[in-house]
Amino acid sequence: MAVEFKLPDLGENIEGGDVVKVLVGVGEEVDEDQSIIELETDKAVIEVPSSVRGTITALHVKEGDRVTVGQDILTVAGGASEVPIPEEKPAPAPAPISEERSAPLPVSSPMSATLVAAAPSIRRLAREIGIDITQVAGSGPGGRISEDDVKAHARQLNTAREAPSAAALAAPKVDLPLPDFAQWGEVQREPMSNVRRITAERLSYAWTTIPHVTQFDKADTTDLEGWRKQFAKKAEAAGGKLTPTAIILKVVAAALRAFPQFNASIDMADREVIYKKYCHIGVAVDTDRGLLVPVVRDVDQKNIIELAVELGEIAQKARDRKLAPEDMQGGCFTISNLGGIGGTGFAPIVNPPEVAILGVARGAYEPVFSEGEFVPRLIMPLSLSYDHRLIDGAEGARFLRWICEALENPFLLVLEG
Repeated sequence: MAVEFKLPDLGENIEGGDVVKVLVGVGEEVDEDQSIIELETDKAVIEVPSSVRGTITALHVKEGDRVTVGQDILTVAGGASEVPIPEEKPAPAPAPISEERSAPLPVSSPMSATLVAAAPSIRRLAREIGIDITQVAGSGPGGRISEDDVKAHARQLNTAREAPSAAALAAPKVDLPLPDFAQWGEVQREPMSNVRRITAERLSYAWTTIPHVTQFDKADTTDLEGWRKQFAKKAEAAGGKLTPTAIILKVVAAALRAFPQFNASIDMADREVIYKKYCHIGVAVDTDRGLLVPVVRDVDQKNIIELAVELGEIAQKARDRKLAPEDMQGGCFTISNLGGIGGTGFAPIVNPPEVAILGVARGAYEPVFSEGEFVPRLIMPLSLSYDHRLIDGAEGARFLRWICEALENPFLLVLEG
């Protein structure tokens, strides 16, 4: 009996991906749990295992194909044990609150907003979270709208707040047609990679929904650099490399403990701030496929040597396309270090639902006036971008200055963890 193996549900709102490599061929035997394709999703490159066994009689995909959940991947003769993919059923229509309120008031009516039965505080809440109050079904007497009604309507419009799908994160469509570039010379069109496409969508979403503020400061890391070189061999003996990023990870973890509003997320629908009691920090890694941000977990509970080892391992996994989706989930804060490439500063974009990101540029020696003379000091430029809805400028300045002072006084890492 022939069995079609379909791309299974990959979880975390992953709708599909690009086939990087086909690991099997027609005529080969395949077993359950055997990897059959490498798939590049918006989160990582993963190996998709077979849920059937038998002889492959047909392959329905090839390298470079875009596939979605439920699509045929291969056909197996004598197959068994395939896990069926549940069919999506349309959500049942919500029951009407009352027979009298069978349809929302028309948006086009200029008087519709004034005819809605809602208190001024409820109208203000709707405006603050971007809800058209004329579209909200009231559950109170006579269709009166309550705060819970507004929140429920907001949740319906934003059902994937915690892990929005790629479609939900897509940038707003701009109906501005591109010119015909070929009229000025030769051009070449290439499809975006999956990682680049998702990166573009997420960054567009972040830039258009988060009111960004970026502040800059400098840290004198002369003493820290000496300390780093002194203990470099100890990290190497443990299998890691004592990089500035590993040290900054530990400093940021301590800063997040001192400034908990930076380890938070905003729930606009419920008008709440979610403070996280854990400390998982994402680190941007430059790969040949684009920027990936694997997450180092429980940074506050690990010493710098342990962080150096783990950071090297997870960065290598990113470059080798071995990251699992869970390796890029659950971050509270992000660090982007371009110091190894160059530059004197940059303004990083916040990675939602986080509320802040630290940018690190290349350190350089600068003359610093001290005790009546100029002396060369190694200065590291830092930048902090944050969500101004939650964090004010004074808080941002204090947080960044705290990080600078911790980097300038390495002994504080021992005293304060």
